[in-house]
Amino acid sequence: MKLRYSIALSLPLASATAMGAELALKLEVPQLNVAEYHRPYIAAWLENADQKVVANLAVLYDTKKKDNAGTKWLKDVRQWWRKSGRDVEMPMDGVSGATRAPGEQSLTFPGAKATLDKLPAGQYTLVVEAAREAGGREAVKVPLQWPPKSAQNVSGQGKEELGAVVVQLKP
Repeated sequence: MKLRYSIALSLPLASATAMGAELALKLEVPQLNVAEYHRPYIAAWLENADQKVVANLAVLYDTKKKDNAGTKWLKDVRQWWRKSGRDVEMPMDGVSGATRAPGEQSLTFPGAKATLDKLPAGQYTLVVEAAREAGGREAVKVPLQWPPKSAQNVSGQGKEELGAVVVQLKP
């Protein structure tokens, strides 16, 4: 973990433009008509062109379980777990939070707060992965350019565990 983050944090600033840049994420958690419904665990992160995690943006899981027992099931968010999750300690300040109810959810990541201002300019992929107990798992990938040169929306679409995933970029 430390090596991965020390490399990411030692990268030169992309430009003064990235300092004020912001990334907002709107994602739809569908209401599924099943006998046993559990809120999904969701992870959102940015990958570089080499598919390496450069920023964990959000990890939403059952934070209210006694003795932090909700972390036991984070490994079910498989792609995130294999690429980054097993190397981080939960809860992560400013990244982890409670699971979300069905409906449209919004998350905002100001550049400096999410360490996005330290990313070099280039192509990235925002990945949102959801896994649900007694349910399925799904990942949606949305390619984007960082830092954004103009305000824009880019999107992807899930099929079962996720609905629409919209990334709003602001310079």
